[in-house]
Amino acid sequence: MAAQREWYEKDYYKVLGVSDDAPAKDITKAYRKLARANHPDTHPGDDAAEERFKEISAAYDVLGDEVKRKEYDEVRKLGPIGGFQPGGPGQGGFNFNVGSEGLGDLLGQMFGRGRRGGGPSAAAGPQRGADVEATLTLDFADAAQGITTTLHLTSDAQCSTCHGSGAKPGTQPVVCSNCGGRGVIDDNQGLFSFSSPCRVCGGRGVIVTDPCPTCHGTGTERRRREVQARIPAGVADGQKIRLKGRGAPGRNGGPPGDLIVECHVTPHRLFGRDGNNLTVKVPVTFAEAALGGDIDVPTLDGPRVMLRLRPGTSSGSRHRVKGKGIATKKGTGDLIVTVEVDVPTHLSDEQRAAVEALTAATTVSPRTRLES
Repeated sequence: MAAQREWYEKDYYKVLGVSDDAPAKDITKAYRKLARANHPDTHPGDDAAEERFKEISAAYDVLGDEVKRKEYDEVRKLGPIGGFQPGGPGQGGFNFNVGSEGLGDLLGQMFGRGRRGGGPSAAAGPQRGADVEATLTLDFADAAQGITTTLHLTSDAQCSTCHGSGAKPGTQPVVCSNCGGRGVIDDNQGLFSFSSPCRVCGGRGVIVTDPCPTCHGTGTERRRREVQARIPAGVADGQKIRLKGRGAPGRNGGPPGDLIVECHVTPHRLFGRDGNNLTVKVPVTFAEAALGGDIDVPTLDGPRVMLRLRPGTSSGSRHRVKGKGIATKKGTGDLIVTVEVDVPTHLSDEQRAAVEALTAATTVSPRTRLES
């Protein structure tokens, strides 16, 4: 197996948090622990966790394979490529002594990426598809409870005529005779074996002799398409959700990109939100606040709940109803009720008489404490 460029740049033992001589079972154990902790399904919308998961997977792909690990260890023992001189001049060792520009070109040639600045080989080989961005407007309740919906997009997609082969219907791409369908040409240089993209087929491994009239041989076309998307419960306004593999198709056998959905949540006429807690303001009468009692409170999922007020409840006080907030994988929030005493603007004769009687019976002004 040819050495990968990343082997010179990444310390996979450090990524998995194990020693260089760790047994295979310890490497597997460390990988499983880190993979569970950083899996994208447990961190929706967290790009950093997703990148960490990819790094962990790449490390285990090498260290978890006995043959790859042995080759990786041999490569690491050689030290940095630039200026590596274990034997010194005339002693049978390496003496690359190249500057920063020369090292860049050397690495490019070693790993089949050509000189910096592009060229045919720079774009050859399997390429991951581009990420596609979309926006979605959600009702407050749908955002809180989660929803499966259909997104209507116009983006690059697999060609509907040739189904991604790039060849005219009724024909097939032919295997490249130069690389035998591998897409790369190997160049053995003693200790190292370097691969470069085949210049005949551009790294695809096949040649399209009769291109598809729709995509002109590219295998992709820009068209309208529908994507089913599961929006998790508790998504916030402005939050981005990443849907793996729903983006633009890859090229030359590369994987598809991701679909990144930016969510916009419309306000609710009654409820607000504080994290996974829902908030609501409930008006009460002066009598209910002064004497206490049970009041009914609306909830987002329909059924009302009863909230008991203590005598002397003040306007603006907050009360918590457990478990009536937003339910997510991390837990369920509460419903925070803010009580507001409703002061009537129009009184009937009977109500006015009652208020006047209360005033007459009140002997202590609430402003007394301001006098001190």
